Amino acid sequence: MTRFLLALFALAIATLHSGPASAQTTYPSRPIKLIVPFPAGGPIDVMARLLGQKLSTTFGTVIVENRPGGGGTVGLKAVAAAEPDGYTFLFGGTITLSVVPAVMIAPEGEQIRRMTPVALISSTPFVLIVAPRLPITTVAELIGYARANPGKLNFGAPAGATPLLVGELFKLRAGIAFTTVPYRGAANTMNDMLSGQIDMVIEPTSVSLAHIHEGKIRPLAVTSRARSAELPKLPTMAESGVQGVVAVSWTGVSGPPGLPTEVTARFNRAINAALTADDMKLALSKLGSEPLGGSAQDFAALLAEEGPRWLEVVRAAGLKFD
Repeated sequence: MTRFLLALFALAIATLHSGPASAQTTYPSRPIKLIVPFPAGGPIDVMARLLGQKLSTTFGTVIVENRPGGGGTVGLKAVAAAEPDGYTFLFGGTITLSVVPAVMIAPEGEQIRRMTPVALISSTPFVLIVAPRLPITTVAELIGYARANPGKLNFGAPAGATPLLVGELFKLRAGIAFTTVPYRGAANTMNDMLSGQIDMVIEPTSVSLAHIHEGKIRPLAVTSRARSAELPKLPTMAESGVQGVVAVSWTGVSGPPGLPTEVTARFNRAINAALTADDMKLALSKLGSEPLGGSAQDFAALLAEEGPRWLEVVRAAGLKFD
């Protein structure tokens, strides 16, 4: 009996020691959510789904969930308030990850500013475009026309979106005036541009490239530092004589504040591996974008640089993003 009790006691001790270890599961043990703060079907949503498919091979099920509303702030706030357990991430862009955190004064603002940068995904240049019916073929001619006809030109841009900010930056640096017409989305803006309802837009190549190649709209310049590989003959804004108008539509993945370093590093490695895949690079190029990648620290440095720059534009234009 004594030996039996001793054996039973030893078994109980072994079970106590092995129990917690066997209960532990390797990360991830359930689906990971990649939240897109915009409606389905747009360029950012498409990129998120491309990335989600790639990450699923590493992490199992990765679900892309659209949470539009509030100019992207609904999805942004949801991720900022999520548990930092590695199961909720945000796939956002310039507005949601750079502009809104810089300007938001709501109670959630501080929490959003503490979100964890994980990795940059893509970079897409903007194109300054005018309607073919206008007697304008260069940026210099556009500036001359705007100065001769102050307020006459209609500039279309999605409300609360990066193209609106780039337009305000162009207005500020060129010293011109035009009438801004706000739209609910890039698709509506481009439809009115194609039908001749507005005179000019600044849109990413992901939205405008096909229409440019078809000759339906007239591109004047790109806003990136270097010329676009998709539009190599098109000058930059700097080459066109306007300094300080440098902007791209970038995307990136961030997590809640306090995301564990090991989770951030693992996700960063997986994203960088996904961006080097030939099919991923080809898919991004079809959207007029190129892969970025890099470290989480690279992403943090970009955010630190972008925030103050856009804050200046927002204040000068009197825009609100709360």
